[in-house]
Amino acid sequence: MLTQTHIKQQLDALRHDKACGLVRVRVAMEVDSFLGWLNAQTLYPRIYWHARGDDKPQYVALGCIRELTGPEQIQQIGTHGNQDESPRYYGGLAFDPEQHDWPGFGPCRFVLPRVELIRRGECVSLCLNLWFDEGNREAELTAALSALTALQPEAPLPSLQPQQWQRHDSPDFPQWQRLVATVTAPAFQTLTPKVVLSRESRLEGASVNPWSLLASWALQAEECFQFGFQFEPDEAFIACSPERLYRREQRHLYTEALAGTIRRSGDEMTDAQLAAELLGDGKNRLENRLVHADILQRLAPLTHDASLTEPRVLKLRLLQHLKCDIEAELHPEVSDGQLLAALHPTPAVGGAPREAALRFIRDHEPHARGWYAGACGMLSRETSEFSVAIRSALVRPHAVTLFAGAGIVAGSEPAAEWAELDNKIANVLSLLG
Repeated sequence: MLTQTHIKQQLDALRHDKACGLVRVRVAMEVDSFLGWLNAQTLYPRIYWHARGDDKPQYVALGCIRELTGPEQIQQIGTHGNQDESPRYYGGLAFDPEQHDWPGFGPCRFVLPRVELIRRGECVSLCLNLWFDEGNREAELTAALSALTALQPEAPLPSLQPQQWQRHDSPDFPQWQRLVATVTAPAFQTLTPKVVLSRESRLEGASVNPWSLLASWALQAEECFQFGFQFEPDEAFIACSPERLYRREQRHLYTEALAGTIRRSGDEMTDAQLAAELLGDGKNRLENRLVHADILQRLAPLTHDASLTEPRVLKLRLLQHLKCDIEAELHPEVSDGQLLAALHPTPAVGGAPREAALRFIRDHEPHARGWYAGACGMLSRETSEFSVAIRSALVRPHAVTLFAGAGIVAGSEPAAEWAELDNKIANVLSLLG
């Protein structure tokens, strides 16, 4: 392959170079389907990241040369690498670091990959990352060459086949009714006005290729973050999430409050009426107000010149959400580690106040959220971006587990909230047959 020959020539030149830290070699490449190319590879981890918006770069990451497994390591991300190259780490945080319960993922895991495939506009490049420390040059060059040699050509994704499965919900509806009744009780509401309760729906017997599922799902979710993490062959976490946790461009910060939900009908006039109902609904406006007020309060020590838009309706394929955009300037020296600690988990997936809501979830939800509703994304010195990992699925052999949540506030009704959970997984269920 001509691509490999060009990179091998660059690797040979590095044998006589004295550079330390991160060195990245790159070459132009032609790839049609990033997920098809990813699925053909044998190197793990296998990661896909495409931020919301057609103009955003598309990434595939393979292998691992360095790893971050704790918040204190994230704090130092700006000092990693050298002046010429800034490392990009891909990964995520569990919803609750005290109850992560997905051993292959952990409470915090970010990898600096050996290989990156990147599409910016019409340009696709293959990058090989090397990290030189004193005395490891030959070993690092050998490892990089081995990864390069193992790369496989792009191949078509396996088609999704109709599945036969049995669905098991946790909590089931009677348990859900009891949880909602507890949260909406006046005495509870006095101290904790919002708790986001979630449900996992385990589809026993469903056997799918995670990247085929993500590719089909993404076609119905163009306005969403699309990402997947497969650290080991038998387990993958994928998502098409509409929600941004934050985007940082140097010192400028973008975030949002996404809370409040109503369905879409497929009829333009009816959808407009539903959107107007959502904008005027007191329960949904309260839910969104609790979220954006909490975010602004948490950002206050880290930012200045914060601004908030009026709520607007974000239209997805089957749902409509209330959304407020927030922008701010970061104080000097504020790190991604501080932003993650301040913003994650947001009241849109946890509740308000945060500590009381998390305590209730920890004590009463009958399933482990793992990376569902966690923070997934990409870290670098110049730009970092994270999505809240909602509308997600955990794919294992012979089972697919879907996740959905609903914000419970005063006036929430168990049956209506349960129906909202069903609406939030309808996209994926329709793909699985």
